[in-house]
Formats: sequence, structure tokens, C-alpha cells
Amino acid sequence: MGVKKIRVGLIFGGRSGEHEISFLSASSIIKAINKDKYTVVPIGITKEGRWISPLDSELALQSGKIEGKSTVILLNDPSGNALIRTDDNQRFEKSSNLEKIDIIFPILHGPYGEDGTIQGLLELANIPYVGAGVAASAISMDKDFMKIIFQQRNLPILKWMTIKRKEWQKNKEKILSLIQNDFEYPLFVKPANLGSSVGITKVHKKEELEKAIDLASSYDSKILIEKGLEDIREIECAVLGNDEPRASVVGEVRPAGEFYDYDSKYIDGGTQLIVPAELPDDVSKKIQEIALCAFKAVDAVGMARVDFFVSKKENKIYLNEINTIPGFTSVSMYPRLWVASGIPYPELIDRLIQLALERHQDKNQNKISYDKSKLLDK
Repeated sequence: MGVKKIRVGLIFGGRSGEHEISFLSASSIIKAINKDKYTVVPIGITKEGRWISPLDSELALQSGKIEGKSTVILLNDPSGNALIRTDDNQRFEKSSNLEKIDIIFPILHGPYGEDGTIQGLLELANIPYVGAGVAASAISMDKDFMKIIFQQRNLPILKWMTIKRKEWQKNKEKILSLIQNDFEYPLFVKPANLGSSVGITKVHKKEELEKAIDLASSYDSKILIEKGLEDIREIECAVLGNDEPRASVVGEVRPAGEFYDYDSKYIDGGTQLIVPAELPDDVSKKIQEIALCAFKAVDAVGMARVDFFVSKKENKIYLNEINTIPGFTSVSMYPRLWVASGIPYPELIDRLIQLALERHQDKNQNKISYDKSKLLDK
């Protein structure tokens, strides 16, 4: 009798502007994963938030669009660990146990996937899952909170401020004046809780500012204003591990556009990913050290990609952000950095799953009852 395979629920799609991107990551994982060790159970989530059956999810990955109507849910009951089929009225069908799941690999980029929400459900269900936990995911997704944590740890970040959408809608002139007084151009305007550079604008002059804030506020209720830099290099470092993480070699992104925006990442063909980056050894080493500090600062586990700016003239390092569910196709920067560091793509997938199982086993050692007799003995 062969060894029982681990059933990996691969969740993709989701309610975010990065819905389509996760299809690419999910397809790559399915192709590369060790089929002798793992059975993949694909779980697609529509843009409306419906979870669809594994069969329909397989068809969605082939077509690039979720069209299935067979709905499933994951119960928050720790005794189940299974997908449950429902009818159109969200009632359980008679053949309710659809698929048993041993571990979840969420490859959901952006809101409702990378922000702690799906992680919270998985914690309630007590199912092991790949990647950062609830707090680390939420902090890393919110660029404002993330920068506050980095600032507290004295990590080298750029000046920023945040504004709320309602505040912007009521006091546009006041906010524009405040930004004018506190920042020089260029500057960046970003949604605080979004990835893949969606809704980000590099602003070069006052006349572009209002339109940039309007764009960012259409994606999020909190908007980040951040100091911009000229003559810089965009550098990335991957981190892998739980309590004893390690950093990969350092890579460089040379975007086709003015900065590494959505088009440069997924549409334009001119963007170059250079691994390893051509940097002095001491600069690369410092970037790796800061990447590990950032990873530990937000209490991340499993994986993360940490992004930097480095000035071309002085090699001065600025920490930009941490991504707890980075792009995960075989040619994405995160896997590419690990290939250059000696870990092939299929092995990287295996290590992440094993790290998740290890963390879950460790967490389940926590006591959930208190022995009152010990208190009475004192």
C-alpha cells in the first residue's frame, strides 16, 4: 500500500482587483507540485465571493474565468476539515461531504485573501495553511500599519501620510494644501490596502495630484501619500521559513514603464527581472538583513517577498513593503529568487507546505484549558 497523499486545497480567484493574477499562480503550482506526495483540490472564488466546486474550479483554470454554479463552503467547525456542497439557497445537500482537505494553500492576492480574512476562517476551522497568520497578513496588507511597525523597528522607510476617502471628499483643498507643504515632487499616491500596484500613481506636479488621489480612493477608503525618489533601482528579496527564516539572493526589477506598475508586471513585455542583482556584496547582505528584520517585525511565517528602493549613486537602501502572498508563477520573482538560491520551484512548494504543517502542529500544542486546582494550591 502506498503512502497516503496529502490533500492540498488550492484557493484562487477572490474578491479583489488581483482576481485574474491568482489564476496564473494557481495553474503554475498545480503543474509543478509533487503529484506523488500531494493531491491538489482546486477551490475557485468568484469576484462576488462564491466558492465553487473543485470540478468547476478545474474548468475555470483552463478557461481563465470562473463560470461554475456548483457552490461549496468551508465550515468553521474544526472537526470537519471538508468542503461542503450547498444548493442555490445555501442549504446543505444530502451528499454533503464533498472533499476532505488536509491543508490549504491560499494563493489569493490582495483583499479578502492576503489581508487576514481568509486566514481567520482557516484558524477557526483549525486547518493548516501556507503563509502568514491573521495579524501578519493584516498588518502587511495595510501599508499604513506596516510602515508604523517598520518605523518602530527603526527600519529605513520613506516619509508618508494617510488620508481617508470621506475626509478627502469633504476637504479636498485643505488636503491638497497639506500635501503641497509637506512633500516635494515626485511623490506616490497609493490605495493603502491593495497589491500588484493597482491604483498607484507617480505624481510629478501639483496638477496631477487630485486625479491620482481620486483614482486611489476608488479602490480603498484609506489612501497613502509617500515620498518619491528619482534615480533609484527597484530591488526584491525573498524570505522563507518560520522561527528561523532565511533570505534569498537579491534580485532587481527593471520595469518597462517609469515604475513597476500593473502594466509593467503583467502586460508590457519589456520589464526585466535580473537575478542576482548587480550590487556590491555588502549592499546585498544589508538588504537581506533588513528583509529578515521586516519579516520578523510583522511576525510573518512561511513566505514573503520584501521590496526595496536603492539609490543608484550612493546605494542607499529604503524599505518599501512586504508581500505575504507574492506572485507565485514559476517565473515570478519570489520563486525565481529561490531557484537562484538553490531551491527549485517544486521543492519550494513542498517546503512551504511542510512549514505550514509544522506551524500548525506547534500551534496545537497551546493549552486551551486552565487547571484551577493549581490556583487553589497557592
